Amino acid sequence: MIKFTLSAAILSLAGLVASTSVPRQSCPNASRYGVLNVSPTTVKPGDNITVTVDLNCGIGNFGIVPRYLDYKIEVPTASNNGHEPPIVLARRDFVAGGANLDVFTVKVPFSFYFAGAPYVVALHNTYPVQGSDGSEVLIEGEVYIDLTINV
Repeated sequence: MIKFTLSAAILSLAGLVASTSVPRQSCPNASRYGVLNVSPTTVKPGDNITVTVDLNCGIGNFGIVPRYLDYKIEVPTASNNGHEPPIVLARRDFVAGGANLDVFTVKVPFSFYFAGAPYVVALHNTYPVQGSDGSEVLIEGEVYIDLTINV
């Protein structure tokens, strides 16, 4: 019985050490491309919105260091009537080694919007990975946050 208790204690301790040394588990997978926030989330064309993206999790825990951060107003494909193209809010170059935060204010463009459409602000995080031959390949991950546009 003592051998079992000692073995169980050692295995439990080993599991605890392993779980604390794997940082990805402390960071939600969904945040690997950035934690996106927009304020306010109910707007009309011409209003200013402040966009904030925290990139600490993606950079520190997943090694995803952005090259470009593209921000767009979109209607998700499943709800898009075919006449709602993405509206570009900003394209920002990311400088590694600085703050892992991107914050800016932008005006909601005077575009053509459809009443009741489920708009989102989309962050397209473009980052480099190593290709099969060692060359750089740019891939993209996306995160969204709901935006109500009153028309």
